[in-house]
Amino acid sequence: MAATPKRKISTMRKGKRMKAKVERLPEIQYCKNCNQPKLPHFVCKACEQ
Repeated sequence: MAATPKRKISTMRKGKRMKAKVERLPEIQYCKNCNQPKLPHFVCKACEQ
């Protein structure tokens, strides 16, 4: 038998849980060498070539 919830989960409680799953846009940083936009913790594509 599967477990069943004793009470209905409120919309506020559900919303708090779902908010943590929202994808956020990655922050854009600029390369120190060529000043081109790049993702953090990634090698600059312009300097790589």
